[in-house]
Amino acid sequence: QVQLQESGPGLVKPWQTLSLTCTVSGGAITTTMNGWSWIRQPPGKGLEWMGVILWDGRTFYSPSFKSRTSISRDTSKNQISLQLTSATPEDTAVYYCARIYGTVYDYWGQGTQVTVSS
Repeated sequence: QVQLQESGPGLVKPWQTLSLTCTVSGGAITTTMNGWSWIRQPPGKGLEWMGVILWDGRTFYSPSFKSRTSISRDTSKNQISLQLTSATPEDTAVYYCARIYGTVYDYWGQGTQVTVSS
């Protein structure tokens, strides 16, 4: 059973970098055909796909976030990280990490609330 757990600061000041970590257990992040995405949900809005890092380290980003987002991994810790620069209050959201296998998002973390405020 794959489990994902997001962690990071719940409060970020405007213009700082929002940094989150997703710790994966029950399976290696380097397993072939696995992808690990960051997805967020602002209050009152739908899910927003931010980007993905694949089992081989390749990354793909949504055009909406590409200029401010970096997704990386630490294979020794089996972790995925998200960095979102120049945060604004509009980045306030619940942030999720999720596994995609093929075309199916089959495992999700519980999500972590991040508020951008001074």
